[in-house]
Amino acid sequence: MSPLASLNRRQFLSAGLAATLAASLRATTAAAADGRPPRILLRSSWQTVNIGDIAHTPGVLRLLEDHLPEAEVTLWPGNVGNGVEAMLRRRFPKVRFALDKETVARAFDECDFLLHGSGPSLVGQKQVAEWKAKTGKPYGVYGITIGAMTDELRGLLTAARFAFFRDTVSLQFAKDNGVTCPVMEFGPDGAFAVDLRNDDAAEKFLKEHDLARGKFLCCIPRLRYTPYWKIHNRKQTEEDVRRFAHSTSLKEHDHAPLRQAIIEVVRNTDMKVLLCPEDQSQMDVAKEMLFDPLPEDVRKRVVHRSTYWLTDEALSTYVRSAGLFGLEMHSPIMCIGNGVPAVVCRFSEQTSKGFMWRDIGLEDWLFDMDKEDEVARIVPTVLGIAKDPALAAARVQAAREFVQQRQKATMGTLRQSLKIG
Repeated sequence: MSPLASLNRRQFLSAGLAATLAASLRATTAAAADGRPPRILLRSSWQTVNIGDIAHTPGVLRLLEDHLPEAEVTLWPGNVGNGVEAMLRRRFPKVRFALDKETVARAFDECDFLLHGSGPSLVGQKQVAEWKAKTGKPYGVYGITIGAMTDELRGLLTAARFAFFRDTVSLQFAKDNGVTCPVMEFGPDGAFAVDLRNDDAAEKFLKEHDLARGKFLCCIPRLRYTPYWKIHNRKQTEEDVRRFAHSTSLKEHDHAPLRQAIIEVVRNTDMKVLLCPEDQSQMDVAKEMLFDPLPEDVRKRVVHRSTYWLTDEALSTYVRSAGLFGLEMHSPIMCIGNGVPAVVCRFSEQTSKGFMWRDIGLEDWLFDMDKEDEVARIVPTVLGIAKDPALAAARVQAAREFVQQRQKATMGTLRQSLKIG
């Protein structure tokens, strides 16, 4: 690049930054000038077929409720069907919902700040770009993973007031790929803060299956790639076929250690095991790969949940368990956020999100399924949690406190961006 081109580029970026800062200042001082509460538009709720994707939203809403109670919050969801909207309204009756073009347009006009919630990427990239272009008001990104970069994404992240990444691998990737947002830090996935409950449903299920509080572990299966074509009852694409073949080729490898952990827990402790889903495809996987192949003496003390559930019932179940292990991410996140031990078994197909376990001090409970030395440690680790749940719970508390410190700091950054307090 020539010196002149470099100068022109710097001048352009400086002019753009000045314009953005001016618009941001006008927007964030509007609430103070009007003497009204600050208004936040939360873009979140990506899908409802996975209790983890559901959990992003109530987690961030709870953080806003705890740390910015004076703010008026509007949720701009991608999908709140299948009973999710009602669940969120019960827990957060003050939150407004922007569900159609009219209410979204009103939110664009009235809200001071757009907050993009947690997710596997900048899921609402199109909507963030729309907010930026139409309003010139500030926005921030809360707890995402990224593993690919485009010019538009780089520009949107750079122009944000802050960008919090839910794993430090993503944070470093953003830095290495030219993102220069004023505040770029590790910020926990919003799902750590979920406090939804459906105690009646959980107690009913546990009683029906003779699962006593603190006397069972939860286990979650998973294929390498979620078969969304099956969940949504649509025709497979060529990529679906390729991914399903890949998942099938590794499903025995991935589930054999979980099966063995179940066997050891049942035969060596007084614990039972509950096989439960994080997404709508996993009930069948649990039966095929975990429940049916178990020895008869073990199977008698293992419960296979054959129906999907929502996040509130799942979390009410997790907090009554002695811990959780498996191949998913967000049920463990919800567990740690609520003081319950949780082991994460990950693989590269899940992106880098699993590394957050290392970031919060639980690296000994993180296992890479493609590294045989780590796979070999899964069974003794799960058995250790079952044998000494009190020690495991103490380990959780340190990680939970660190997460809460980061949550407080990240919400403090949002408060500063809103020019309040």
